[in-house]
Amino acid sequence: MSAENWVERARSMYDRAIFGGDTSVLEDADRELDAVEADLALARGRVIHARLMDRHGAATQDAKDLAGTEELALFERAADLYRKLGDVRGEAESLFWIGVCHQVVREDGDAALPALERSHTLAAEAGDKLTSSYALRHLGYAEHMAGRLDTARERLEESTRLRRELGFLPGVAANLVGLAYVAAGQDRRQDALALIEEAGTIAEASGARGIMRQVEEARTNV
Repeated sequence: MSAENWVERARSMYDRAIFGGDTSVLEDADRELDAVEADLALARGRVIHARLMDRHGAATQDAKDLAGTEELALFERAADLYRKLGDVRGEAESLFWIGVCHQVVREDGDAALPALERSHTLAAEAGDKLTSSYALRHLGYAEHMAGRLDTARERLEESTRLRRELGFLPGVAANLVGLAYVAAGQDRRQDALALIEEAGTIAEASGARGIMRQVEEARTNV
């Protein structure tokens, strides 16, 4: 629903309640406005996260903590509203971002896991392959950090399979970089180098310059 549409609908339902005496429309108004608020909170939280990631290396810890608190509040609000609305897909996506905020911004892997696992469960229930792929990627990262490389590989490979199905090529390239690091950790150096080259080819073809930087880092570090 466009901003103009929901504003006009809210005004119309207000008029019906006040002037027409039909207060039954107020419940519908609440639901529609909750849906708009949930979408806006999720979108604004993602923008804050992107800005923080852009400045992540230069940001002070206080700045990271402040931004993390702000985005986490938005994602939690979105998750609560989507849950209230019975929007499983929206709740799954919001929970994913809650997990990312804990894992990436706050560097608290233990706090991230419940949200990421629940996100994956709900996304699968809703048939949302994209959110499933994101949740699996970050669950794979958690397994990698914990030294469980076989499980990390399984998670990342499943995420990559979903992304190939969707034609989400930048996401495929990003996952291949992650799989290269896992392969290196398992002493599969030739596999790691092959994964990096494939990631570079896909990233370049899809114009994913941010992923190309990750590919170059992996070429240096693996």
